[in-house]
Amino acid sequence: MNPIFTVELFGLVFADTIFVSLGLTGLLALLFVVSARRLRTHDLSLWQAALETLSGWIEGTVGDLIDEDPTPYVPLIGTLIIFVAVSNLLSLIPVIRPPTADLSTTVALALVVFGAVPYFGIRRHGLVGYLKTYIRPHPLLLPFNLIGELTRTISLAIRLFGNIMSGQMVGAILLAIAGALVPVPIMLLGILTGLVQAYIFGVLAAVYIAAAVQVDTHRDGAAPSEKNPDRPPAPAQESLPA
Repeated sequence: MNPIFTVELFGLVFADTIFVSLGLTGLLALLFVVSARRLRTHDLSLWQAALETLSGWIEGTVGDLIDEDPTPYVPLIGTLIIFVAVSNLLSLIPVIRPPTADLSTTVALALVVFGAVPYFGIRRHGLVGYLKTYIRPHPLLLPFNLIGELTRTISLAIRLFGNIMSGQMVGAILLAIAGALVPVPIMLLGILTGLVQAYIFGVLAAVYIAAAVQVDTHRDGAAPSEKNPDRPPAPAQESLPA
């Protein structure tokens, strides 16, 4: 879809989604900074309870996917999920084009994941150990592994962009043809689609990171708790009396 407005500065043209993305980032950062300063251990407000529920859900989801202590990965993946979800929901406001309906934004988000995967992989295995993963199980697979890194980043960006842009276009066409009431079910479906796409984006990011940090675990066939000292060992099972 065409930008709602553009701004030209220093010979460069900036689309509307750039300003919406910056504004959304600032608002979310301000919201969570203020919320963090008002956290309490008793008499929880409804807002704090909702935040803790969301945080616990993200932490549990990441922990299940990565199968180890999710603490190092929750800030990144949680931020991606929340930013993508709120961006997608902006499609409900007619005068605002959601940032995720711009391919440039989804490419930028995909590049964040693209950079996070080697970051966590190198931090776990070291530079040489991580680079060796590209020649496993055989050095002849090096070009295919490199192509896989590139294609999954492209698919991550295009999947999110295509779903959000198509949903917005369908809603705009129905609004122009049928009036204001008929598109309401489409808008409700758009809310569901936007939240699901944010969840999928976060899940895929977690899966890619898990593949980078646990490559030795999967190759050796050992349990994650045996390979990763950060994950507490499973409690011993007591034998039942005969």
